[in-house]
Amino acid sequence: MTVSTERPVSEGRAGGTIEHGAAKRVPDFFIVGHAKSGTTALHMMLGMHPQIHMPAKEPRFFAIKDIDIEGGRLTDRPGRRPRTLDGYLDLFAGARADQLIGEATPVYLRSAVAAGRMASVCPDARIIAILREPVSFLRSFHLQSVRGYNESQQDFRKAIELVERRREGRRIPRRCQTPADLLYTDHVRYVEQLRRYHEVFAPEQVLVLIYEDFRADNEGTVREVLRFLALDDTAVIREVNTRPSRDVRLAPLHSLVRLRRIALRNVAAAGALSRALSTLTPTRLRGSVRGRWRRVAFAEPPAPDERFDLELRARFKGEVQALSDYLGRDLVTLWGYDDVG
Repeated sequence: MTVSTERPVSEGRAGGTIEHGAAKRVPDFFIVGHAKSGTTALHMMLGMHPQIHMPAKEPRFFAIKDIDIEGGRLTDRPGRRPRTLDGYLDLFAGARADQLIGEATPVYLRSAVAAGRMASVCPDARIIAILREPVSFLRSFHLQSVRGYNESQQDFRKAIELVERRREGRRIPRRCQTPADLLYTDHVRYVEQLRRYHEVFAPEQVLVLIYEDFRADNEGTVREVLRFLALDDTAVIREVNTRPSRDVRLAPLHSLVRLRRIALRNVAAAGALSRALSTLTPTRLRGSVRGRWRRVAFAEPPAPDERFDLELRARFKGEVQALSDYLGRDLVTLWGYDDVG
């Protein structure tokens, strides 16, 4: 599909005209989330299909607070996520005419505005959502947040208990870039999130996957997605294993590892400490040192607190029941909520 940055005109999945600048194509489909639910693996596996073009994950365009869809007000800055439609569409310039364009941004499912914005620009797009059992999803998401410096509270229970204070703007970590991510329990509003997409896209344009199905049968789930996109589902599919979330054992050392990695990619972007560390480490030792540091900085996540998990499952049982009714599938049993009081 092509689009005008001033007045989009839809002519089906491969149609459209341009009235502002050179013709540019918009995505044919979106992987909208959730995070920690197989979105990275699905993005990578679909990206290997010859009929699909997918750029780097998470441009987040439709979920950014201030974006310019109509044209003429905002400008894009090098190295930053695009805020103009022109800049966003430039991400897909490498797609061949015979390829579908896909985009993956997990935060789209949680965003209150992304669905409507996507529908205004890409009304014929296909939407792929992945849902995971709520407690395992939140536990994994919390670990990712700690590892990414968005979260400073490493104890999962305490992080959940902080949600209401953080909703009021209190106890936000100094390094946190996206405070809304820390409102963990708000993420488990699956029916509300799906309804936003069903309100602006036809039912046949929305595919809801279950993470546990994807994990049990990567290949079968990807072939289901290919059929949903009306693509050849007989192509060879290579499974992808993404790195699981791990606990941060020693935050300062983890910070050094991260800074050193930045320095090796872009010395100008790193601080003096990172540059010095990179310079002082002999080239022949950098790989082995990095490996040892990672083993020290990271540990396997702590064993789940079964009592707290049960409390959360009781809290989310109503949402799981509502989702089961909404999708017409017994997720209460699949996710083990049938024995939760």
